[in-house]
Amino acid sequence: MAPAAASVAPEAPRAIETHHEDMIHDAQLDYYGRRLATCSSDRSVKVFDVVDGSAAGQGETLRGHEGPVWQVAWAHPKFGPILASASYDGKVIIWKNDGGASSAGAAYGAQSYGQPASTGGWSKIKEHAMHSASVNSISWAPHELGAILACASSDGNVSVLTFNDDGTWTVDMVSAHPLGVNAVSWAPATVPGSLISGQQPAAQGAPAPEAQKVRRFASGGCDNAVKIWEFNAEASRWLEIDSLAGHSDWVRDVAYAPNIGLPRSYLATCSQDRTVLVWTQDAPGSPWSKTPLTPEPFAGAVWRVSWSVSGQVLAVSAEDGLVRLYKESLKGKWEEVSVLES
Repeated sequence: MAPAAASVAPEAPRAIETHHEDMIHDAQLDYYGRRLATCSSDRSVKVFDVVDGSAAGQGETLRGHEGPVWQVAWAHPKFGPILASASYDGKVIIWKNDGGASSAGAAYGAQSYGQPASTGGWSKIKEHAMHSASVNSISWAPHELGAILACASSDGNVSVLTFNDDGTWTVDMVSAHPLGVNAVSWAPATVPGSLISGQQPAAQGAPAPEAQKVRRFASGGCDNAVKIWEFNAEASRWLEIDSLAGHSDWVRDVAYAPNIGLPRSYLATCSQDRTVLVWTQDAPGSPWSKTPLTPEPFAGAVWRVSWSVSGQVLAVSAEDGLVRLYKESLKGKWEEVSVLES
């Protein structure tokens, strides 16, 4: 009989000296986990190479914002090393690394969008300045849909910024939450259940038919509501298809779970009301049902929710400074499986 495997304690978090001069608001790894981007109230974005789980060197500093930078988001690597940043100054800046070796399939390679914004080959390829107030959240669409970025603003609008094949950009403006929009998250491009319902493409390895691709996102606002938006090709505009009421204070974050073709959609939302709700939808067009993540509210406001790549584990960041991980049991109840402390 083989000896029992020894239990392995989780590795302690590693501190990274970013050299930011003020509070850090966001930190995001790229698709491969090889680059870390951070942003701060010091108006800067920093990018670090990651080696053996730690940031290497001093990193590169990207400057261009005139206010605190709230969020950063990496595009899918098929578009090259592309990073977006959102700021209190009402701007979204899209950066590209022209000198990196990881720019496989860079869709922007033939385009020229301005001068380098810092050392290290990073350049500003787009400055989106159509919002009249703080841009609080940004989210890249699933790569199957193209290079599309949704931007949520305190001016009440969500702008959808699309990079076209001819090198131009187009913007759709969606009036989402009149009191302000705090968060935005794209739904998976694959229709829930399509991979197990026999609706896969006829030719092996062929892309999914256009009709099965869904252009849909969720937004959360200062009106305590969560709204679902879908692009209507016939009307050529974004339409509100659902409004989810369940929170009693500002919705701070929304996050669609990757469905990987499973038959149900999951959407997590968190709020200033100290609760996290998990919304499920069995099929497109069917009603959403909500389940509180915990029996009792958290001790303070809940700021962020984020799903694992598989969509099976939900991470929750709250005012108490802890990150908690939850997983759904076979009985449909959500159970805390880990607590991460810095």
